[in-house]
Amino acid sequence: MWRDLFDFAGRLWSLLEDTQQNKTEIKELRHELRDLAVQVRAVVYEVRRVAEMDAHEREKMLLRLENELPRFERRLPPPKKG
Repeated sequence: MWRDLFDFAGRLWSLLEDTQQNKTEIKELRHELRDLAVQVRAVVYEVRRVAEMDAHEREKMLLRLENELPRFERRLPPPKKG
């Protein structure tokens, strides 16, 4: 009987230690998850910013091309008639 009680107390103590360790690990994981979420938000922001910058660059290149096209056309020889 005493032995059973002692075994039960030992298992209970072991479970309490495991529970405390699990709580500590859960806190650490939550902290890591928060850090990861912050980093993901930063990456999303940067990707959007790069996409916007690329769109602006494409727009500027198109405007340059539209400006250069008439200059190029003026340099061409006139079309031959007949």
